[in-house]
Amino acid sequence: MFKTLALVIFIGVYALLLLLPKYRAWVALAGAAVFVALGVVPWEAAATAIDWNVLLMLAGIMGTVDLFIRSNMPNRLSDYLVRLLPNVKLLIVALVLFAGLVSAFVDNVATVLMLAPVALAIARRQDISPVPLVLAIAVSSNLQGAATLVGDTTSILLGGHMGLDFLDFFAYQGRPGMFWVVQAGAVATIPVILLLFRQETGRLHGTRLTPVTDRLPTVLLLGTVAALILASFLPEKPDITNGVICMAFFLMGLAAEARKDRCGAAETIKSIDYMTLLLLAGLFLVIEGVKRAGIISDISQIIAHMGGGSLFWTYTLIVWFSVLASAFIDNIPYTAAMLPVVGGVAASLGIDQAVLCFGLLTGATLGGNLTPVGASANIAAGGILRKAGCEVSTGQFMRIGVPFTLTAVTVGYLLVWFLYA
Repeated sequence: MFKTLALVIFIGVYALLLLLPKYRAWVALAGAAVFVALGVVPWEAAATAIDWNVLLMLAGIMGTVDLFIRSNMPNRLSDYLVRLLPNVKLLIVALVLFAGLVSAFVDNVATVLMLAPVALAIARRQDISPVPLVLAIAVSSNLQGAATLVGDTTSILLGGHMGLDFLDFFAYQGRPGMFWVVQAGAVATIPVILLLFRQETGRLHGTRLTPVTDRLPTVLLLGTVAALILASFLPEKPDITNGVICMAFFLMGLAAEARKDRCGAAETIKSIDYMTLLLLAGLFLVIEGVKRAGIISDISQIIAHMGGGSLFWTYTLIVWFSVLASAFIDNIPYTAAMLPVVGGVAASLGIDQAVLCFGLLTGATLGGNLTPVGASANIAAGGILRKAGCEVSTGQFMRIGVPFTLTAVTVGYLLVWFLYA
């Protein structure tokens, strides 16, 4: 009865998240409050269930990005891109692929927050909707999360489970690693991008370069990226490291801005998307409730037994169910719950667990692109567009996310099987 109630609440919360995009933060917080009130998530565990590292990182990057935007650097970058690739369609393809490449080494959310302003500037210049371009950047960044050990939390979990180091994602046991599998998926999405933006046949004509008013925000943004990459190599670093790094660089920028213009500093504080932060905080608690109720563990056990002793069918079930599950369930607790199960299944079949683990990573990481609430980067992209005056419906997101996901996952599914089965 207790588990059934938790499942009903979870389904209700996610249904409302999809149906009421304007009220997602309040829906998530209400769902979290119900789980806490019912004791599914104890009061004393509520604070630790929230991933403060992610929230601090988001807040810090949001503030630094606002300083970056107001320095006119995104407009300057769009001017350079226009000069290099005046064809709108090719420009969009280049920007989306570049977002993916950056996201292979930097957190997906940080990538979206850094590159979305450039996309907004290009959309304004061409007088086109920024929605599909920003969403394409988000799904591309999610795609590349499985490419390296530092690309996404799911990759870090997999690395710990299998004892992988950074280079194992490039070459594993003498065979191409996940980095190359993901790149093949990224290349396969190029026709999808061209199809989605087939109507953008115009050309951009470069004008004089926009003057940059302050170069410090650019330095701080690049410093944040460099620090995040370097921190990824630190052994046994505190869980909150990335959040502290992002906040530290933001506070340096805010202090510099306050000395120059107190009103500008106040505007930067106001620019932080607090509704997105509240949405994520609520979702962390909801997912913790589902996890504590044992629902994720039960689902994992069912998948493990549905393969019927066949490696191929077990692998297929793991990949495609992970895609479906990660469209609605945060892929971090899902991956954490599934990894030991996958290891056990591999042992019972008498095989190396690599094929099942890499299949799990492929499905769980890329599957978040099916819905606007499937990944933090998608939520961040929605927040950016909302601030720009554009509400994103579930249908709008899925028109981009679904073809991206199906194309990339299919390529990854086939390559992992042929490389490691």
